[in-house]
Amino acid sequence: QVQLVESGGGLVQAGGSLRLSCVASARTDSTYVMGWFRQAQGKEREFVSSIRWTGGNTNYAGSVKGRFSISKDNAKNTVYLQMSSLKPEDTAVYYCATGSPPYGWENSESSYAYWGQGTQVTVSS
Repeated sequence: QVQLVESGGGLVQAGGSLRLSCVASARTDSTYVMGWFRQAQGKEREFVSSIRWTGGNTNYAGSVKGRFSISKDNAKNTVYLQMSSLKPEDTAVYYCATGSPPYGWENSESSYAYWGQGTQVTVSS
């Protein structure tokens, strides 16, 4: 069992920045990818970004590419999502997840076995 705890959400004006953090209680052979997903009110949850603990391969949704940056600190079992140039449409609950998606499947929710409780990000216009 792996517990994930997100932090760093809040209210920010459009154009501003926030950094989300996600601490994992452990890393296992079956949890070698960390992902960020988000769910806006009334919408389905969507992939935002992912990173592999080993090698550091990253992926981004097209809607955030160039504005968001994912990074990790293996020693702290922590993944970060630096969000810049935020837009009102980025408003959502952001979830951290971990699992073992094969290459090319990092954006698939079903590949992630463990999820955090979510942190709210609200971007005002």
